[in-house]
Amino acid sequence: MQKKGKMSISVRTCELNEISSLRTRYRAEMDCQIIHDSIHIRPGWSREYGLEIDGALVGYGSVAIAGPWKEESTLYEFCVDEPSRQHTFDLFAALRTQCSARKIETQTNDPFLSVMTHTFGQNIHADAILFEDQFETHYAPEGVVFRAREAGDIDELIKLELDDTAGWVITQAGAITGAGGVLYHYNPPYGDVYMKVAVPYQGRGLGVFLVQELKRACRAAGNIPAARCNVKNLASRKTLQKAGFVPCGNMISADL
Repeated sequence: MQKKGKMSISVRTCELNEISSLRTRYRAEMDCQIIHDSIHIRPGWSREYGLEIDGALVGYGSVAIAGPWKEESTLYEFCVDEPSRQHTFDLFAALRTQCSARKIETQTNDPFLSVMTHTFGQNIHADAILFEDQFETHYAPEGVVFRAREAGDIDELIKLELDDTAGWVITQAGAITGAGGVLYHYNPPYGDVYMKVAVPYQGRGLGVFLVQELKRACRAAGNIPAARCNVKNLASRKTLQKAGFVPCGNMISADL
């Protein structure tokens, strides 16, 4: 427990359901794809902390402790309810002491943890670029067809070193040239678009068409397309932008 004059700040571990209303407001305020959203519901992957002022719950912090974060517990979500935000730094300092996280991972379009990362973090590193959909495109390469993957496509997808579980493929003159899909394990209604064009067919603009059609399929299902790529992947950056995506943030990590 930390005291600030007559105000008392405390941090305790809690159950996910205790912070559900705060997380609902956090999602609404973020208004974008939240990359680490699904960690909360994976059994044993996240430790939740309630932040209290004078015994009242005013915020929370979430620390990943399994999967890729098994060796280095990582703070990945932090939010303070609006009426208590004048105490944000004090609450974060108390959380930092209590949770003993060694790293932070967040997205720069997160108005909460990104500020804490740049204030308290060291060795800050950008890992990926995040994209949001803003433009509709109308590429129509001659003879290229976008269709759902079929059971008979699997052997050819494996041969071409494409994802044989992808939901969609593109073909040219009947031959599969690329594959992709949309992942929906982030916060609804956002879907994460991914794709790959087979090596023999790269450099022909087929990736732009594939991303364009995956976006269309995502929206047709009532969802909002989003995407990301490694900061060093120039080809993917160009493809995503040509298909109507625009950069909206970075995934960053830092030592804490």
